[in-house]
Amino acid sequence: METILIVDDEKNYLVVLEALLSPEGYEVITVDNAIDALRLIRESDIDLVITDMRMPGTSGMELLEESKKMKPELPVIMMTAYGTIEMAVEAMKKRAYDYITKPFRNEELKLTVQKALEAHRLLKENKRLRAALSERYRYGSIVGKSKPMIKIYDLIDKVALSKASVFITGPSGTGKELIAKAIHYSGSRKHGPF
Repeated sequence: METILIVDDEKNYLVVLEALLSPEGYEVITVDNAIDALRLIRESDIDLVITDMRMPGTSGMELLEESKKMKPELPVIMMTAYGTIEMAVEAMKKRAYDYITKPFRNEELKLTVQKALEAHRLLKENKRLRAALSERYRYGSIVGKSKPMIKIYDLIDKVALSKASVFITGPSGTGKELIAKAIHYSGSRKHGPF
């Protein structure tokens, strides 16, 4: 079950949003201030944040910035009754997933929530698959524990940290591609294409 954190200083919006999203199968947590929201984001497994822009104390924009520092992949939907194009642009520049004006249409909000959670699921899956690939090609396909192979492993580790291009030579069938993949997936290049 995916968890949605809703942050708004207006209690009636918290009640409405919880009543709207809970029947959709989401676990909904509501808080009325950004300080409690940041604590929950830090301590809990939150999948989506929906926050009001204007709140006493810490604003929704500050909440957006702080949540992105803690968990860059966490989608945040901004809501406001005082929307301007400038505010929307600023929120999007600060990596808000979307921007909704109050009063909102229920179906529009549900669709935005579904899209945000789907994007979050895809991002988490992509991260998991990249980690699995990285581990698989670390040395998993290379067999050998002899002294010459240990020297090659050390060389792979050294070269993987470099930004230099690497030219691998050798007879056909000696494992040049395995070495190339080990270098690629051991260094900072692993996030780019092989």
